[in-house]
Amino acid sequence: MSSVLNSDQLVKTIKTRLQANEVEVQDMSGGCGQAFAVIIVSDIFKGKNKLTRHRMVNNALSEEISQIHAFTQKVFTTDEWEEQKRLYGSS
Repeated sequence: MSSVLNSDQLVKTIKTRLQANEVEVQDMSGGCGQAFAVIIVSDIFKGKNKLTRHRMVNNALSEEISQIHAFTQKVFTTDEWEEQKRLYGSS
C-alpha cells in the first residue's frame, strides 16, 4: 500500500478485519494521513483486557500503522460503548 492512508480507507479496513459494529476515525494530521485517533466497537473484544485489545488492533492493522506517525485507539465492546454514550452523551 503506497498511497496516503485516509480516514475512509481506515474505517473500511477496521470494520473488515476487526468485525467492528462501529468505527470512528479522526485524522489528527490535517488530512495528510500521518496521525489518526480511532474508536473501535466490536464484540471480538469481549472478555479481553485493554492490553490484549490493543494488541489485537495493532496486529490487525500492522501494515497501516507502519505507514503513519501516530495512532491512538479506544476500543469497546457493544455494551461498553452503549454505557460510554449514556455516561458522556456521545453519539
